[in-house]
Amino acid sequence: MEKTIQIYLASINDIKKFVSIISKYDGDFDLISGRYVVDAKSIMGIFSLDLSKPIQLSLSSVIPELIEELKPYII
Repeated sequence: MEKTIQIYLASINDIKKFVSIISKYDGDFDLISGRYVVDAKSIMGIFSLDLSKPIQLSLSSVIPELIEELKPYII
């Protein structure tokens, strides 16, 4: 079951922490900004997005522990 969550990454530190958290989990996680889609585990991919506004995180499966860890970034 796929789920989409809106997140906001305000700083380089937020991006590093976000990638560190999401990399611990198995599954496909994509970030969507407009027409661009990047792997959520890719720091370089994330930097290619427009981070001035919220972006969509697409989860291939809902992992309650992951959602809990990502709460600081969820809008």
